[in-house]
Amino acid sequence: MVRDGQGSAASGDDDLPDIVDIVMAMATAPDEPPLDAPSPPLPAAASPHLPAHLEALAGRARDYVEAASSANTRRAYASDWKHFASWCRRQGVEMFPPDPQVVGLYITAQASGTGAKRPSSVSTIERRLSSLTWNYVQRGQALDRKDPHIATVMAGIRNKHAAPPRQKEAILPEDLVVMLETLDRGTLRGLRDRAMLLLGFAGGLRRSEIVGLDCGRDQTEDCRGWIEILEKGLLVTLRGKTGWREVEIGRGSSDLTCPVVALETWLKLARIAHGPLFRRVTGQGKAVGAERLNDQEVARLVKRTALEAGVRGDLPEGQREKLFAGHSLRSGLASSAEVDEHYVQKQLGHASAEMTRKYQRRRDRFRVNLTKASGL
Repeated sequence: MVRDGQGSAASGDDDLPDIVDIVMAMATAPDEPPLDAPSPPLPAAASPHLPAHLEALAGRARDYVEAASSANTRRAYASDWKHFASWCRRQGVEMFPPDPQVVGLYITAQASGTGAKRPSSVSTIERRLSSLTWNYVQRGQALDRKDPHIATVMAGIRNKHAAPPRQKEAILPEDLVVMLETLDRGTLRGLRDRAMLLLGFAGGLRRSEIVGLDCGRDQTEDCRGWIEILEKGLLVTLRGKTGWREVEIGRGSSDLTCPVVALETWLKLARIAHGPLFRRVTGQGKAVGAERLNDQEVARLVKRTALEAGVRGDLPEGQREKLFAGHSLRSGLASSAEVDEHYVQKQLGHASAEMTRKYQRRRDRFRVNLTKASGL
Protein backbone atom coordinates (compact mmCIF):
# COMPACT_ATOMS: atom_id res chain seq x y z
CA MET A 1 0.00 0.00 0.00
CA VAL A 2 1.34 3.46 -0.90
CA ARG A 3 1.88 5.84 2.03
CA ASP A 4 1.79 9.64 1.96
CA GLY A 5 4.45 11.93 3.36
CA GLN A 6 2.95 11.71 6.85
CA GLY A 7 3.06 7.93 6.89
CA SER A 8 -0.72 7.43 6.64
CA ALA A 9 -2.14 4.96 4.16
CA ALA A 10 -3.17 6.49 0.85
CA SER A 11 -6.20 5.27 -1.04
CA GLY A 12 -5.59 2.11 -3.09
CA ASP A 13 -8.50 2.95 -5.44
CA ASP A 14 -6.70 5.67 -7.43
CA ASP A 15 -7.07 5.58 -11.21
CA LEU A 16 -4.10 4.54 -13.35
CA PRO A 17 -3.39 8.06 -14.74
CA ASP A 18 -2.41 9.10 -11.21
CA ILE A 19 0.59 6.76 -11.51
CA VAL A 20 2.31 9.27 -13.79
CA ASP A 21 2.05 12.02 -11.17
CA ILE A 22 3.41 9.78 -8.45
CA VAL A 23 6.32 8.54 -10.55
CA MET A 24 7.24 12.10 -11.53
CA ALA A 25 7.43 12.93 -7.84
CA MET A 26 9.99 10.15 -7.44
CA ALA A 27 12.50 11.96 -9.62
CA THR A 28 14.27 13.34 -6.57
CA ALA A 29 14.74 9.89 -5.05
CA PRO A 30 18.26 9.25 -3.70
CA ASP A 31 20.69 6.95 -5.42
CA GLU A 32 19.85 3.29 -5.21
CA PRO A 33 21.45 1.36 -2.33
CA PRO A 34 23.59 -1.67 -3.13
CA LEU A 35 21.84 -4.85 -4.20
CA ASP A 36 23.25 -6.72 -1.24
CA ALA A 37 21.00 -4.74 1.12
CA PRO A 38 18.87 -7.07 3.29
CA SER A 39 15.48 -8.16 1.96
CA PRO A 40 12.69 -10.38 3.27
CA PRO A 41 13.94 -13.97 3.18
CA LEU A 42 12.22 -17.05 1.89
CA PRO A 43 10.37 -18.99 4.60
CA ALA A 44 12.36 -21.59 6.50
CA ALA A 45 12.27 -25.09 5.11
CA ALA A 46 10.98 -26.49 8.37
CA SER A 47 7.67 -25.12 9.66
CA PRO A 48 6.78 -25.02 13.39
CA HIS A 49 3.37 -26.41 12.40
CA LEU A 50 4.90 -29.58 10.93
CA PRO A 51 5.48 -32.70 12.99
CA ALA A 52 9.14 -33.21 13.79
CA HIS A 53 9.36 -36.32 11.61
CA LEU A 54 8.36 -34.27 8.53
CA GLU A 55 10.98 -31.56 8.94
CA ALA A 56 13.54 -33.54 6.93
CA LEU A 57 11.03 -33.89 4.11
CA ALA A 58 10.38 -30.15 4.22
CA GLY A 59 14.08 -29.54 3.78
CA ARG A 60 14.20 -31.94 0.84
CA ALA A 61 11.21 -30.16 -0.69
CA ARG A 62 13.14 -26.90 -0.46
CA ASP A 63 15.99 -28.55 -2.38
CA TYR A 64 13.57 -29.59 -5.10
CA VAL A 65 12.22 -26.04 -5.31
CA GLU A 66 15.74 -24.83 -5.99
CA ALA A 67 16.32 -27.60 -8.53
CA ALA A 68 13.25 -26.45 -10.49
CA SER A 69 15.26 -23.58 -11.96
CA SER A 70 18.87 -23.09 -13.02
CA ALA A 71 21.47 -21.45 -10.81
CA ASN A 72 21.58 -18.47 -13.17
CA THR A 73 17.81 -18.04 -12.92
CA ARG A 74 17.91 -18.23 -9.12
CA ARG A 75 20.68 -15.62 -8.98
CA ALA A 76 18.70 -13.31 -11.25
CA TYR A 77 15.52 -13.76 -9.20
CA ALA A 78 17.37 -13.04 -5.95
CA SER A 79 18.99 -9.93 -7.43
CA ASP A 80 15.66 -8.65 -8.78
CA TRP A 81 13.96 -9.21 -5.43
CA LYS A 82 16.64 -7.17 -3.66
CA HIS A 83 16.30 -4.46 -6.31
CA PHE A 84 12.54 -4.25 -5.66
CA ALA A 85 13.05 -4.29 -1.88
CA SER A 86 15.51 -1.39 -2.01
CA TRP A 87 13.16 0.60 -4.27
CA CYS A 88 10.26 0.06 -1.83
CA ARG A 89 12.37 1.28 1.10
CA ARG A 90 13.38 4.44 -0.75
CA GLN A 91 9.81 5.24 -1.72
CA GLY A 92 8.36 4.45 1.70
CA VAL A 93 5.99 1.74 0.46
CA GLU A 94 5.28 -1.70 1.87
CA MET A 95 6.27 -4.91 0.08
CA PHE A 96 3.61 -6.99 1.81
CA PRO A 97 0.96 -7.88 1.02
CA PRO A 98 1.71 -7.75 -2.74
CA ASP A 99 0.07 -4.61 -4.12
CA PRO A 100 -0.43 -4.38 -7.92
CA GLN A 101 -0.43 -0.58 -7.69
CA VAL A 102 3.01 -0.57 -6.04
CA VAL A 103 4.36 -2.99 -8.64
CA GLY A 104 2.85 -0.82 -11.39
CA LEU A 105 4.70 2.17 -10.01
CA TYR A 106 7.90 0.14 -9.76
CA ILE A 107 7.91 -0.98 -13.41
CA THR A 108 6.96 2.57 -14.48
CA ALA A 109 9.97 3.92 -12.61
CA GLN A 110 12.19 1.32 -14.30
CA ALA A 111 10.90 2.19 -17.77
CA SER A 112 11.26 5.94 -17.24
CA GLY A 113 14.67 5.73 -15.60
CA THR A 114 13.45 7.54 -12.51
CA GLY A 115 16.10 7.46 -9.79
CA ALA A 116 18.52 5.48 -12.01
CA LYS A 117 21.32 6.28 -14.41
CA ARG A 118 19.27 5.08 -17.38
CA PRO A 119 15.94 3.36 -18.11
CA SER A 120 15.78 -0.41 -17.94
CA SER A 121 15.11 -2.38 -21.12
CA VAL A 122 11.72 -3.98 -21.68
CA SER A 123 13.26 -7.46 -21.36
CA THR A 124 14.82 -6.51 -18.02
CA ILE A 125 11.50 -5.16 -16.73
CA GLU A 126 9.67 -8.31 -17.83
CA ARG A 127 12.27 -10.47 -16.11
CA ARG A 128 11.94 -8.44 -12.91
CA LEU A 129 8.17 -8.78 -13.04
CA SER A 130 8.53 -12.55 -13.38
CA SER A 131 11.00 -12.51 -10.49
CA LEU A 132 8.56 -10.68 -8.24
CA THR A 133 5.77 -13.10 -9.12
CA TRP A 134 8.00 -16.09 -8.36
CA ASN A 135 9.32 -14.63 -5.11
CA TYR A 136 5.85 -13.76 -3.83
CA VAL A 137 4.62 -17.28 -4.61
CA GLN A 138 7.55 -18.77 -2.69
CA ARG A 139 6.44 -16.70 0.29
CA GLY A 140 2.90 -18.03 0.07
CA GLN A 141 1.37 -14.93 -1.52
CA ALA A 142 0.11 -14.27 -5.04
CA LEU A 143 0.76 -11.22 -7.21
CA ASP A 144 -2.01 -10.63 -9.73
CA ARG A 145 -0.16 -9.72 -12.94
CA LYS A 146 -3.52 -9.32 -14.74
CA ASP A 147 -4.48 -6.42 -12.51
CA PRO A 148 -4.80 -3.23 -14.66
CA HIS A 149 -2.19 -1.42 -12.54
CA ILE A 150 0.34 -3.96 -13.83
CA ALA A 151 -1.03 -5.36 -17.10
CA THR A 152 -2.05 -2.04 -18.66
CA VAL A 153 1.15 -0.28 -17.64
CA MET A 154 3.26 -3.17 -18.93
CA ALA A 155 1.39 -3.13 -22.24
CA GLY A 156 2.13 0.58 -22.58
CA ILE A 157 5.81 0.03 -21.75
CA ARG A 158 6.06 -2.63 -24.46
CA ASN A 159 4.34 -0.43 -27.04
CA LYS A 160 6.51 2.59 -26.30
CA HIS A 161 9.90 1.12 -25.50
CA ALA A 162 10.13 -2.38 -27.01
CA ALA A 163 12.94 -2.72 -29.57
CA PRO A 164 13.92 -5.56 -31.92
CA PRO A 165 16.19 -8.10 -30.19
CA ARG A 166 19.93 -7.61 -30.63
CA GLN A 167 21.37 -10.92 -31.76
CA LYS A 168 24.96 -11.93 -31.16
CA GLU A 169 27.23 -12.30 -34.18
CA ALA A 170 27.47 -15.84 -35.52
CA ILE A 171 30.92 -17.45 -35.48
CA LEU A 172 31.21 -19.07 -38.90
CA PRO A 173 33.59 -22.00 -39.65
CA GLU A 174 36.14 -19.75 -41.34
CA ASP A 175 36.07 -17.49 -38.27
CA LEU A 176 36.46 -20.44 -35.90
CA VAL A 177 39.55 -21.73 -37.72
CA VAL A 178 41.29 -18.38 -37.26
CA MET A 179 40.17 -18.18 -33.63
CA LEU A 180 41.72 -21.59 -32.96
CA GLU A 181 45.04 -20.33 -34.29
CA THR A 182 45.15 -17.70 -31.52
CA LEU A 183 45.38 -20.49 -28.93
CA ASP A 184 48.68 -22.05 -27.86
CA ARG A 185 48.50 -25.78 -28.57
CA GLY A 186 51.62 -26.25 -26.47
CA THR A 187 49.81 -25.45 -23.21
CA LEU A 188 47.06 -27.19 -21.30
CA ARG A 189 45.02 -24.00 -21.26
CA GLY A 190 45.24 -23.72 -25.02
CA LEU A 191 44.21 -27.37 -25.48
CA ARG A 192 41.26 -26.93 -23.11
CA ASP A 193 40.06 -23.76 -24.83
CA ARG A 194 40.42 -25.40 -28.22
CA ALA A 195 38.24 -28.33 -27.14
CA MET A 196 35.60 -26.02 -25.66
CA LEU A 197 35.30 -23.92 -28.82
CA LEU A 198 35.07 -26.92 -31.15
CA LEU A 199 32.70 -28.87 -28.90
CA GLY A 200 30.47 -25.82 -28.38
CA PHE A 201 30.31 -25.11 -32.10
CA ALA A 202 29.84 -28.66 -33.41
CA GLY A 203 27.30 -29.51 -30.72
CA GLY A 204 25.46 -26.18 -30.88
CA LEU A 205 25.75 -26.16 -27.09
CA ARG A 206 24.86 -23.44 -24.64
CA ARG A 207 27.74 -22.24 -22.48
CA SER A 208 26.18 -23.83 -19.37
CA GLU A 209 25.90 -27.12 -21.24
CA ILE A 210 29.58 -27.01 -22.23
CA VAL A 211 30.94 -26.54 -18.72
CA GLY A 212 28.29 -28.78 -17.14
CA LEU A 213 29.60 -31.94 -18.84
CA ASP A 214 31.25 -34.82 -16.99
CA CYS A 215 33.32 -37.71 -18.30
CA GLY A 216 30.55 -40.17 -17.41
CA ARG A 217 27.14 -40.53 -15.84
CA ASP A 218 26.49 -39.98 -12.12
CA GLN A 219 29.97 -38.70 -11.34
CA THR A 220 29.25 -35.31 -9.74
CA GLU A 221 26.25 -33.69 -8.06
CA ASP A 222 26.29 -30.60 -10.28
CA CYS A 223 26.58 -32.58 -13.52
CA ARG A 224 24.34 -31.43 -16.37
CA GLY A 225 25.39 -34.12 -18.83
CA TRP A 226 28.10 -36.54 -19.85
CA ILE A 227 29.95 -37.81 -22.91
CA GLU A 228 30.60 -41.15 -24.61
CA ILE A 229 33.41 -41.31 -27.17
CA LEU A 230 32.55 -43.68 -30.02
CA GLU A 231 34.31 -44.75 -33.19
CA LYS A 232 32.40 -42.36 -35.42
CA GLY A 233 32.07 -39.49 -33.02
CA LEU A 234 30.90 -38.24 -29.66
CA LEU A 235 27.54 -38.86 -28.00
CA VAL A 236 26.61 -36.11 -25.55
CA THR A 237 23.72 -36.58 -23.13
CA LEU A 238 22.46 -33.23 -21.87
CA ARG A 239 20.02 -31.86 -19.34
CA GLY A 240 19.05 -28.57 -20.91
CA LYS A 241 16.19 -26.09 -20.83
CA THR A 242 13.89 -28.46 -22.68
CA GLY A 243 14.77 -31.57 -20.66
CA TRP A 244 17.15 -34.43 -21.38
CA ARG A 245 18.37 -34.86 -24.94
CA GLU A 246 21.16 -36.56 -26.87
CA VAL A 247 23.49 -34.69 -29.21
CA GLU A 248 25.63 -36.51 -31.77
CA ILE A 249 28.91 -34.82 -32.70
CA GLY A 250 30.62 -36.53 -35.63
CA ARG A 251 34.35 -36.53 -36.26
CA GLY A 252 35.67 -33.74 -38.47
CA SER A 253 37.31 -33.96 -41.88
CA SER A 254 40.66 -32.91 -40.35
CA ASP A 255 42.28 -33.58 -36.98
CA LEU A 256 43.03 -29.86 -36.71
CA THR A 257 39.33 -28.99 -36.62
CA CYS A 258 37.86 -32.20 -35.23
CA PRO A 259 36.03 -31.62 -31.91
CA VAL A 260 36.45 -35.26 -30.89
CA VAL A 261 40.22 -35.23 -31.44
CA ALA A 262 40.49 -31.90 -29.58
CA LEU A 263 38.56 -33.31 -26.62
CA GLU A 264 40.53 -36.56 -26.55
CA THR A 265 43.81 -34.63 -26.60
CA TRP A 266 42.72 -32.38 -23.73
CA LEU A 267 41.51 -35.26 -21.57
CA LYS A 268 44.65 -37.31 -22.20
CA LEU A 269 47.22 -34.59 -21.51
CA ALA A 270 45.24 -33.11 -18.61
CA ARG A 271 44.86 -36.63 -17.19
CA ILE A 272 41.12 -36.30 -16.70
CA ALA A 273 39.19 -39.58 -16.55
CA HIS A 274 36.47 -38.76 -14.02
CA GLY A 275 34.34 -35.74 -13.13
CA PRO A 276 34.08 -32.38 -14.91
CA LEU A 277 35.45 -32.18 -18.45
CA PHE A 278 36.52 -28.55 -18.37
CA ARG A 279 38.43 -27.23 -15.34
CA ARG A 280 40.69 -24.39 -14.39
CA VAL A 281 44.31 -24.57 -15.39
CA THR A 282 46.64 -23.14 -12.76
CA GLY A 283 50.36 -23.01 -11.95
CA GLN A 284 51.42 -21.15 -15.09
CA GLY A 285 49.35 -23.49 -17.21
CA LYS A 286 50.87 -26.70 -15.85
CA ALA A 287 48.30 -27.85 -13.27
CA VAL A 288 44.63 -28.75 -13.68
CA GLY A 289 42.21 -28.10 -10.84
CA ALA A 290 39.33 -30.30 -9.71
CA GLU A 291 36.49 -27.79 -9.96
CA ARG A 292 34.55 -27.20 -13.19
CA LEU A 293 34.71 -23.89 -15.01
CA ASN A 294 32.04 -21.23 -14.66
CA ASP A 295 29.90 -20.75 -17.76
CA GLN A 296 31.05 -17.13 -17.98
CA GLU A 297 34.46 -18.46 -18.99
CA VAL A 298 32.97 -19.69 -22.27
CA ALA A 299 31.58 -16.25 -23.11
CA ARG A 300 34.92 -14.63 -22.28
CA LEU A 301 36.78 -17.20 -24.38
CA VAL A 302 34.59 -16.61 -27.43
CA LYS A 303 34.85 -12.85 -27.10
CA ARG A 304 38.62 -12.84 -26.56
CA THR A 305 39.53 -15.19 -29.39
CA ALA A 306 37.12 -13.52 -31.82
CA LEU A 307 38.68 -10.13 -31.15
CA GLU A 308 42.23 -11.49 -31.39
CA ALA A 309 41.37 -13.26 -34.66
CA GLY A 310 40.03 -10.03 -36.14
CA VAL A 311 36.50 -11.34 -36.71
CA ARG A 312 34.36 -8.47 -38.02
CA GLY A 313 37.45 -6.32 -38.25
CA ASP A 314 35.47 -3.95 -40.46
CA LEU A 315 33.80 -2.54 -37.34
CA PRO A 316 35.23 -0.23 -34.64
CA GLU A 317 36.69 -1.97 -31.59
CA GLY A 318 33.92 -0.75 -29.30
CA GLN A 319 31.22 -2.32 -31.49
CA ARG A 320 33.09 -5.59 -31.95
CA GLU A 321 33.32 -6.19 -28.20
CA LYS A 322 29.52 -6.28 -27.95
CA LEU A 323 28.99 -8.69 -30.84
CA PHE A 324 30.34 -11.95 -29.45
CA ALA A 325 29.23 -14.26 -26.65
CA GLY A 326 28.62 -17.93 -25.95
CA HIS A 327 25.56 -17.95 -28.23
CA SER A 328 27.81 -17.00 -31.15
CA LEU A 329 28.85 -20.66 -31.37
CA ARG A 330 25.25 -21.91 -31.52
CA SER A 331 24.36 -19.31 -34.11
CA GLY A 332 27.43 -20.28 -36.14
CA LEU A 333 26.40 -23.92 -36.38
CA ALA A 334 22.80 -23.02 -37.24
CA SER A 335 23.97 -20.62 -39.93
CA SER A 336 26.60 -22.92 -41.46
CA ALA A 337 25.20 -26.45 -41.46
CA GLU A 338 23.79 -27.08 -44.95
CA VAL A 339 21.34 -29.81 -43.95
CA ASP A 340 17.60 -30.07 -43.52
CA GLU A 341 16.40 -27.58 -40.93
CA HIS A 342 14.93 -30.15 -38.56
CA TYR A 343 18.40 -31.67 -38.00
CA VAL A 344 19.68 -28.29 -36.83
CA GLN A 345 16.60 -27.84 -34.65
CA LYS A 346 17.24 -31.19 -32.98
CA GLN A 347 20.92 -30.45 -32.43
CA LEU A 348 20.20 -27.12 -30.77
CA GLY A 349 17.36 -28.56 -28.69
CA HIS A 350 14.78 -26.08 -29.91
CA ALA A 351 11.08 -26.80 -29.45
CA SER A 352 10.15 -25.03 -32.69
CA ALA A 353 11.64 -24.42 -36.13
CA GLU A 354 10.87 -20.73 -35.72
CA MET A 355 13.35 -20.49 -32.84
CA THR A 356 15.99 -22.25 -34.93
CA ARG A 357 15.49 -19.75 -37.76
CA LYS A 358 16.31 -16.93 -35.38
CA TYR A 359 19.78 -18.43 -35.04
CA GLN A 360 20.37 -18.76 -38.78
CA ARG A 361 22.17 -15.58 -39.83
CA ARG A 362 22.74 -16.37 -43.49
CA ARG A 363 19.79 -18.54 -44.50
CA ASP A 364 17.96 -17.65 -47.70
CA ARG A 365 14.97 -15.72 -46.40
CA PHE A 366 13.46 -15.50 -49.86
CA ARG A 367 13.78 -19.18 -50.79
CA VAL A 368 9.97 -19.30 -50.77
CA ASN A 369 8.80 -16.30 -52.81
CA LEU A 370 5.08 -15.82 -52.18
CA THR A 371 5.03 -12.80 -54.49
CA LYS A 372 5.91 -14.91 -57.53
CA ALA A 373 3.87 -17.83 -56.24
CA SER A 374 0.78 -15.61 -56.21
CA GLY A 375 1.30 -14.75 -59.87
CA LEU A 376 2.86 -11.29 -59.58
